[in-house]
Amino acid sequence: MTGGSSSRRRRVEERGSAAGTERGSRREAAGGMGAGPALAALLLAGSVLSATLLAPGRGAEPDFDEKRNVELKMDQALLLIHNELLGTSLTVYWKSEYCYQCIFQPLANVSHGGKPAKPSVVPISVSTQHGSILQINSTLEERAACRLEYKFGEFGNYSLLVQHASSGANEIACDLVVNENPVDSNLPVSIAFLVGLALIIAISLLRLLLSLDDVNNWISKTIASRETDRLINSELGSPSRADPLSADCQPETRRSSALPYRLRCVDTFRGLALILMVFVNYGGGKYWYFKHSSWNGLTVADLVFPWFVFIMGTSIFLSMTSLLQRGCSKLKLLGKIAWRSFLLICIGIIIVNPNYCLGPLSWDKVRIPGVLQRLGVTYFVVAVLELFFSKPVPDSCTLERSCFSLRDITSSWPQWLIILVLESIWLALTFFLPVPGCPTGYLGPGGIGDLGKYPHCTGGAAGYIDRLLLGDSHLYQHPSPTVLYRTEVAYDPEGVLGTINSIVMAFLGVQAGKILLYYKDHTKSILTRFTSWCFILGLISIALTKTSANEGFIPINKNLWSISYVTTLSCFAFFILLILYPVVDVKGLWTGTPFFYPGMNSILVYVGHEVFEDYFPFQWKLADEQSHKEHLIQNIVATALWVLIAYVLYKKKVFWKI
Repeated sequence: MTGGSSSRRRRVEERGSAAGTERGSRREAAGGMGAGPALAALLLAGSVLSATLLAPGRGAEPDFDEKRNVELKMDQALLLIHNELLGTSLTVYWKSEYCYQCIFQPLANVSHGGKPAKPSVVPISVSTQHGSILQINSTLEERAACRLEYKFGEFGNYSLLVQHASSGANEIACDLVVNENPVDSNLPVSIAFLVGLALIIAISLLRLLLSLDDVNNWISKTIASRETDRLINSELGSPSRADPLSADCQPETRRSSALPYRLRCVDTFRGLALILMVFVNYGGGKYWYFKHSSWNGLTVADLVFPWFVFIMGTSIFLSMTSLLQRGCSKLKLLGKIAWRSFLLICIGIIIVNPNYCLGPLSWDKVRIPGVLQRLGVTYFVVAVLELFFSKPVPDSCTLERSCFSLRDITSSWPQWLIILVLESIWLALTFFLPVPGCPTGYLGPGGIGDLGKYPHCTGGAAGYIDRLLLGDSHLYQHPSPTVLYRTEVAYDPEGVLGTINSIVMAFLGVQAGKILLYYKDHTKSILTRFTSWCFILGLISIALTKTSANEGFIPINKNLWSISYVTTLSCFAFFILLILYPVVDVKGLWTGTPFFYPGMNSILVYVGHEVFEDYFPFQWKLADEQSHKEHLIQNIVATALWVLIAYVLYKKKVFWKI
């Protein structure tokens, strides 16, 4: 019995040693991917804890009498207007500094004061998202008494004193007094970011420590010893026949197959864009810079969708090349492309038309455009172009000087020709299509913009084409310019005309894929070309916009998907690849964790976060609905949960592809 046990122990030790060696090989091959859940959990816990403990919430309501009490909402401040002018009533007008060429909107009427010592006071709420311009008109003389520009702080308490100036009885002075200081509403974001950065640094130092030989050997010996004891106990307590539970695991093992070679930087980039998209779609803490811009300009929310389109183009070329090299017929691939595009469009229409908002929808109210719909059309056009005009990828050059420097572009001249034709169509329709009731070439938001001259011209030709082809009722009814520019017509940011520039952006992503594949043995060539594209696209953006948000030839505009928007975001995309490729794929300094995992399951994460947005634990009732801090915590938790879900699915080898 002793000899049998000793022999059994030796066998188990050998197996334990082999298992430890295999685990070590897997860890080395994975490049430290096991840090994914730990990193996501630590970032989640640290960010939530820091935002909860350190960030200020909404302050106590100021103690005013009932007459002056105004219930403040998020991004608002209290302004008390004191009219000290005897016999003169006032009208207060307001507009945001962010609203380009907007007309003033009436804000309040203030009656004249009855007695010199008792002025008339009217409380109003003012926006704190951007700077405000206040104009006070005297109703007696129908003229502007004074004008004030000021950036109010959230939940602050201010008084505007309108009185006669000391220099003369006919002159009016307006003085702003801070009664109660505002809260720093951006502090939760700053703290969450700093804590997350500190955790990343701490985890990096821990990984560096674990890579040291002495520490690694000690950990390996400890794990091997525990594994040996576990296997001994398992073998001594089990019958000699095969374990039925192990037998049940065999089909799963056989079903799993090694993932094909992928550039991790591509999946990391896709995951980064997707996680940002999830965060901003869930609300982004209700901060204005995590929402889409009202019209011209860029916010964080405006970055994510075009980056996703860009990296989709990169993936199209890499996957198409791989399938063609395997001998797949072009006819069969065309069928798969058409089917996948059809599924994306159908899923998109279902997602953007939820019944729980307004009750069951009728067919004449169904919104047709959307994110997945645009992805489906863009994917079809770009994939078909690459399928029809594909050429064999040239062998890797033995010497850099023997490579033709523009072969990644010249090999795609038919695609480039079609893309240029499409862009010419966009320019011609945008600037030369007559739009009834609107100036030709109009790129503005309509509403109260452009001094209120074109209230029903939102989007110019882009809006007109959508209304003509799809109808008002099938478009997005609450576009981003509605609040600031007071627009009244339906406008869809994922409309027909903008899809042309979405195709252009995806094709620029194709070019990135060609650079990665054509020069895969020459890192310097890849980085040089990425840098060149950054420089060229950046210069085009500067020329089109004149480095101005509103004064350029073609402003950066997400709602229009203007060509300057495409060149600017593509410039950023090439820059991100310029950083990610050497760090992730060449040097292996970072595995892409945690963004790599959602990048491997992008369709599932996107559809899942849209479908389960209103379900617990992705959303719950907040104690204070007007608190940025509480919304930020909720959105961080929801986003981190999707990262963890993507990690679990990756480990289970579950990938949803359509």
